Amino acid sequence: MNICAVVVLLSVATVGVAGEDILIADFEGEDYGQWVATGEAFGPGPVRGTLANQMEVSGYLGRGLVNTYYKGDDTTGTLTSPGFRIQRRYINFLIGGGMYPGQACINLMVADQVVRTATGPNDRPGGSERLSWSHWDVSELMGEEARIQIVDERTGGWGHISVDHIFQSDRKIEPVDLTREILLDKRYINLPVRTGAPKVYLDVVVDGRIVRDFDVELAVSDPQFWVFLDMAQFAGRTATLKLHDSFGMDPNLLKVITLDDRIRGLEGLYREKHRPQFHFTSRRGWNNDSNGMVFYKDEYHLFYQHNPYGWAWGNMTWGHAVSRDLVHWEELGDALHPDHLGTIYSGSAVIDWNNTSGFQTGDEKPLVCFYTSAGGENRASRGQPYTQSIAYSNDRGRTFTKYPGNPVIGHINGGNRDPKVLWHEPTLRWVMVLYLDGHEMGFFTSKDLKQWEMTSRLKCFHECPELFELPVDGNEASRLWVLYGGSGDYLLGDFDGRQFTPRTQAIKFSYGNCFYASQTFSDIPESDGRRIQIGWARVDTPGMPFNQSMTFPVELTLRTTEQGVRMFAEPVGELRTLHVSGNTWKDVALRPGQNLLDKIEGELFHIVAEFAVGAAGQFGVVVRGTTITYDTQKRQLQCRDKTADLAPVDGCIRLEILVDRTIIEIFANDGRIYMPMGGILPEDNRSLEVFTKSGETVVRSLVVNELESIWPQ
Repeated sequence: MNICAVVVLLSVATVGVAGEDILIADFEGEDYGQWVATGEAFGPGPVRGTLANQMEVSGYLGRGLVNTYYKGDDTTGTLTSPGFRIQRRYINFLIGGGMYPGQACINLMVADQVVRTATGPNDRPGGSERLSWSHWDVSELMGEEARIQIVDERTGGWGHISVDHIFQSDRKIEPVDLTREILLDKRYINLPVRTGAPKVYLDVVVDGRIVRDFDVELAVSDPQFWVFLDMAQFAGRTATLKLHDSFGMDPNLLKVITLDDRIRGLEGLYREKHRPQFHFTSRRGWNNDSNGMVFYKDEYHLFYQHNPYGWAWGNMTWGHAVSRDLVHWEELGDALHPDHLGTIYSGSAVIDWNNTSGFQTGDEKPLVCFYTSAGGENRASRGQPYTQSIAYSNDRGRTFTKYPGNPVIGHINGGNRDPKVLWHEPTLRWVMVLYLDGHEMGFFTSKDLKQWEMTSRLKCFHECPELFELPVDGNEASRLWVLYGGSGDYLLGDFDGRQFTPRTQAIKFSYGNCFYASQTFSDIPESDGRRIQIGWARVDTPGMPFNQSMTFPVELTLRTTEQGVRMFAEPVGELRTLHVSGNTWKDVALRPGQNLLDKIEGELFHIVAEFAVGAAGQFGVVVRGTTITYDTQKRQLQCRDKTADLAPVDGCIRLEILVDRTIIEIFANDGRIYMPMGGILPEDNRSLEVFTKSGETVVRSLVVNELESIWPQ
């Protein structure tokens, strides 16, 4: 029903037919009709779901709702209905948002007095934007004239309210749960998914305990893809599937879930048209931040933020993959699942070589993971704040035990999260860098990984901290510490095990459009000595059963430049194991309109080119329709809308370019500039071009190698 029809229902003179529901408002119109808004929070009219920079809003009916996150949490106001007569025993409504009585709430007003009120469920970091049913018993108010007032007078975190579908009824609407029991005599629970389908909230209960809880866009028919739960550890037991708050949903939803000894829908795995072919992606679902990167017994462990049950962000879990060569990856089962303390946000991992934690039970050294328990982001942790927790493995990362004393660091302030842990040899202490809030990091020390003391704070970066030491120009006698946050911009300075003292201002690291939340491997042996980084490549892949990817591993070094010491990034040498064919040119005078690469076509490339800077105004490379240009007058490198100042070295510009289906990574002058550019490359353009404009350019060297996929084909 649109808002015009609602106005009729709101009329004081309206008399409903006995027993029939009376709609007060469903917010499906373009504006609020005769409702009166004050302030900014309610915007120009009902919202179509989720607003900018807001977590996904779900649980509302139709396409419209009241959502006061308009322009963020700092806007305020009220929205008041026309008068209506109370004619039914209950008033039902959907509500979500902040739990601030009197400040972020919905009120029932009689004679200008608040006689009933309700709020959303959230009052601290974390939480969900899902709307749930609530009701007021108004039987004692029958016949009274009333108004509904929705209030947002709260600013700051969760300073907003969401409301939809308000109606009078002789029945109260309460959350309804559907259940189904299944004997776990097969390994995998398979769930059909369609992105954009209504989200449902599912618990998996074994022996009276919730072992998994998550939201998922279940498809009653025609799924886009299948996701799965590995239930091997619960084999032979009975599980109860419980679908929460299922009012108005298809009663057959639980029947579409199947049990099998295989993962359904993997017939085309790694051959999907937008699947990156040498950048890591998860088999199914969303991935973001790299987590827990650690090396142990010839294996590189890559954990990552993972939604195993859908294409979009959510249900944060630690996915897990291992590699012996930094190129080919084997995805293991998810390592850390949400629990009563929250979903599993970003963190790090170390090898406890000296068993300072006491976790070791066999011959293997403990692999210890540190993560943020993001309280309130799942039903089991509702009301919990963000805290820091640990889990450990005594079988080379194949299974994990959460420390029963979690959290090891309680809530400090705001959204404190993303613990980075390392061993500091000079003080014989463990060190943790923790994002506190705003742009502040906290530094902590510990002897046993379980009890931590804060030693200092530093105003610097936003979330996802990283801290390590590197030699300058390869000189072990001259070393600097590197501290960075989510963007990768970094400080160089000194660290005494308790406090970081910067020597520089923040220095830009990535010049591309998709780099974020990177981490480096801990515990790489001294015989290797490299500091290897992997980040999150923020590139959407619509229509795929997976979403996002990781950047290709790079080696970080500190080198002296004309601007001072800077951090360089170059792809790890193991990339060469993917070369399948190559072409080389040396000392070619390239003229305008000439293309040395007009005979080469392909999809995946590793290109290394060195150009002598001469009279030409511009030169560069075109990769499957994407142009990478060096402007000799501006002394600037450009790709799409991104630019970076770049001075020639010995009269030359050197470009190294990695080309995959959804990302081009550009390294200029041996890693002085790092420019990863995300975006799905056109399937119908497999061409390459090397060009010069406004003059001749000498190509000192050009090597083009096609690459093979890292995935089984």
